[in-house]
This record gives sequence, C-alpha cells and structure tokens, in this order.
Amino acid sequence: MIRFLARRLGLLVLVVWGVVTATFVLVHATPGDPARTTLGDKASESAVQALRAEWGLDQPLTVQYWHFLTDLISGNLGTSFQYRSPIVSLLADRLPTTLLLMLMAVTFAVVISLPLATWVAVRGRGGADIGVRIFGAVAQGTPAFLTGTLLVIVFGLKLHWFPVGGYGRTTAEHLHSLVLPSLTIALGIVPMLVNSLRASLTDALQSDFVAFGHSKGLKPATVLAAYAIRNGSISGVTILGIQAGVLAGGALVVEKVFAIPGMGSLMLAGILGRDFPVVQATTLVFAGIVVVVYLVTDLSYALLDPRARLA
Repeated sequence: MIRFLARRLGLLVLVVWGVVTATFVLVHATPGDPARTTLGDKASESAVQALRAEWGLDQPLTVQYWHFLTDLISGNLGTSFQYRSPIVSLLADRLPTTLLLMLMAVTFAVVISLPLATWVAVRGRGGADIGVRIFGAVAQGTPAFLTGTLLVIVFGLKLHWFPVGGYGRTTAEHLHSLVLPSLTIALGIVPMLVNSLRASLTDALQSDFVAFGHSKGLKPATVLAAYAIRNGSISGVTILGIQAGVLAGGALVVEKVFAIPGMGSLMLAGILGRDFPVVQATTLVFAGIVVVVYLVTDLSYALLDPRARLA
C-alpha cells in the first residue's frame, strides 16, 4: 500500500508541475502587457517600464520562471498586479466558497444519480430506461452557462425560490445562494454517473450474492440496499474522481454566471486583467484540487479492490 501511494503521489506531483509550467508559459506568451493594462493606454512609456521592472517582467523568461519556482517552493505565491494584495490572502477569501460549491455539486449529483440509476436498474429496459437516457443526453449536451441561465429563469425569476446571483452575508444565505450554481455543475456530472451506476447495479442484481440474499428470506428492499447498491455503487466512486476536472471547470463558468466570489471568478478576472500571479496561483490551486480528488479516488478504489494496487 505504501508503494502504491508513493507511485501515485510521485505521478501527481509531476502532473501539477506540468500544469503550472504550461500555465506560466501560456500567460507570458499571450499578447498584452500587464503593466500597460494596469496603468492604461495614456500612461507614459517610462511609467510602464518602471512598473514592469518593479514586477520583474523586464527580466528574461527563464529568470522569471526560476524565481516563480523558488517562490512557489517557499510558499510565496506573490502579489496580485490588480488587487495589490498578497495572493495568499485572496485565496484564503475565495477558496472556501469554491470548495463549498464543489461539495454541494457532488452532493446533488449523488442524490440525483443514485435513485435514478437504482430505479432504472430495478425496472429494466423500458420506458424508464429510455426516459433517463434522453434526460442524460440533454443534460450532458447542454453547456453549463445555458443550464445555469435556464435554472435562473425558472427558479430565480419565475418562482423566486432562489437568488439569481450574489453570495449573501450569512451562512444560510451562502448555502441558499449556492443551490442553483451547484445544481448547474451537478447536472453536468449526473449523466455519466447514472450510466455507470445503472450498469453496475444491473450486474449486481443478477449476481450470486443478491440471489443468496433473497434465498435467506430478506426483504427485497434490504437485499437492494445491503447487497446490490453497496456493491454496485463502487463504480460511482471512480466516476466522481474522473469528473473532478468537470467540477473545477464548472466552477469557472457558474461563478461567472451567478456572480459568486470564488476561485473561478478570481481566475477569470486575472486572465482578463493580465494578472500573471493570480492566474498562476488559481491554476495551481485548481490543479491541486483535482490531484487530491484523484488521489483519494485511487486510495478508495485500492481499499475496495486490492487488485487495483498492482496497477
């Protein structure tokens, strides 16, 4: 188990380094000057050059990359060009919001997917199966911004059940404000999760251990919960891990649509404002979140299926 964990950690560290390095290269390669963007078009060239020197942007790219890596290793993420504030403080303000959003999205995805998959697996092929397939195709083919907009129109503007944007001030208002954004992300995960769970549950219902449960005289509901769902839902753990990237990408979109002050909106502001430190730091955090989810998924699957440790 220790060797398995060491292999996974080593691989994931390389992945994070690759993502961060690619982001560093891309943000420096895209057109536009952060100093000019900050000072405006009417600023003198001398003022722009002075600001570039202050930020270290006048140095060769290799030197900037070296400073970036050494600062990163020491825990120094730099200072935002736009906000003139340490990146760490910006992340401390925004990260809890995004993590809560992602947690609620996963919760909604499981709450929606497990009953649907169980219902279809129990009923077999027929109208229910076709209906769920159609729902999955529509949900998976609809962009997150469009899904979010439709939810806002129906549940925000028409029914007035949830706010159309913002984050509120109290914990209750935070949770209330994140229902529609998290549901938007969840609907992008549900189709694949339902398909996986349905296939696993169908196989589980036809297995010997389910037949054994029935032979013991257990109630059908007990057999379904204790034998079929318990064993058939293992695949759902893997799918949720695979969908970690969808969660992170969904946060970028829905935070913009719903005006949620999280990591996604901070990253987009950094991209638009040519704020290199913000873009690099938020990319690092999103990559870290995805990597942690993948690692937890691998560990969970290895514990559930020892054969995975040999992979």
